[in-house]
Amino acid sequence: MIVDSLKSFEKYITLHKSFDKVYEFLKSKTLNTLEEGNHIIEKGNIWCEITSYPQREINDSPRLEVHDSFIDIYVVLQGIEIMGFSDRAKCSGKGVEYNENSDVAYLNEFPEVYINYSEGNFVICFPQDAHAPLLGDEPVKLALIKVRV
Repeated sequence: MIVDSLKSFEKYITLHKSFDKVYEFLKSKTLNTLEEGNHIIEKGNIWCEITSYPQREINDSPRLEVHDSFIDIYVVLQGIEIMGFSDRAKCSGKGVEYNENSDVAYLNEFPEVYINYSEGNFVICFPQDAHAPLLGDEPVKLALIKVRV
């Protein structure tokens, strides 16, 4: 997991072969002005979904989600998001089904730590990062960039 300022994304482009394309997309677009919906960056491999979400309260015991095929890059466009995390290697994953079509499994476990991040920041969740997004008490507008591993 990486949390940083959007202005610093360039220093992470060597972490994955497609992060340079994500960086170019971020430089060339004003995310907050994009229409809600999917924006293809590289067909089948990289896209950005702009959407507004109601959030869940932390007291609702948010379960962790994991992905095998895609990296999630969350960018808050409006509001503040709280996200929970755990090291996937510490999670048992017992009794959990992985949905290959949507690339997600919801674990029967809860986050160990929580972070707050807001406009101008991003979070990168790699497959080893079990995460619980969309926590907070206010609606949030996000850009979620999916990058094929």
